[in-house]
Amino acid sequence: MRLKNKVAIITGGAQGFGYGIAERYVQEGCNVMLVDIQAHAVELAAARLQAHAKGLPVVAQQADVSKSVDWDELVTAALVAFGRIDIVVNNAGVSHKNQPMLDVDEAEFDRVYAVNVKSIYLSAKHCVPVFRSQHGGCFVQIASTAGVRPRPGLTWYNGSKGAVIVTSKSMAVELAKDNIRVNCINPVAGETPLLATFMGEDTPEKRALFKASIPLGRLSTPLDIANAALFLASDEANFITGACLEVDGGRCV
Repeated sequence: MRLKNKVAIITGGAQGFGYGIAERYVQEGCNVMLVDIQAHAVELAAARLQAHAKGLPVVAQQADVSKSVDWDELVTAALVAFGRIDIVVNNAGVSHKNQPMLDVDEAEFDRVYAVNVKSIYLSAKHCVPVFRSQHGGCFVQIASTAGVRPRPGLTWYNGSKGAVIVTSKSMAVELAKDNIRVNCINPVAGETPLLATFMGEDTPEKRALFKASIPLGRLSTPLDIANAALFLASDEANFITGACLEVDGGRCV
């Protein structure tokens, strides 16, 4: 039980990478607050997890991670439910459709940066004081290979993930004195609801092109990302901070 008695907040947890991470954490003894903007979906996801949690509590919380008031409410709810917070997984993310950069309108640009970048700022504002009061904690940020080796057609999304990576490294240095670790995972495109957005359209031809850019020849899976997130949140990684781990089948080599 690598996360026994620990408490994790996982955003974007109703599906995809977030749900996969939550499932893996519960298997390793973690108490989980599952957060998602989709109220019904997160309730259903939490119920599925609870059925296999062997008595561990799984709490569902609807929240928009781009809003400070929602972060305040979810952190308060986690402390009421569990009494502490050990891990924050900033997984929630959105993208604009794969298209020429000038075709992305301002509202969509603002949404991408609010969800992907502002959420990191807000998680720090609301969770760092809790971690400091406990003399430690860790953030696991789900960034992207897009922030390291960008693809055409996703320019503003690429930039948002680059911001997550650099911000996380800076957080790691500044918060090290508080025993707060901050690390990133860079997944390559995976079998999640965002895949069609990344590709522009989900066709066998588009999938073949994406897979051809990955040396190991397949897309990522939620379990791939969950195993990396488990390691970075565990005590086995207690001397790792400011790292950016590519889980990408060799895409960024």
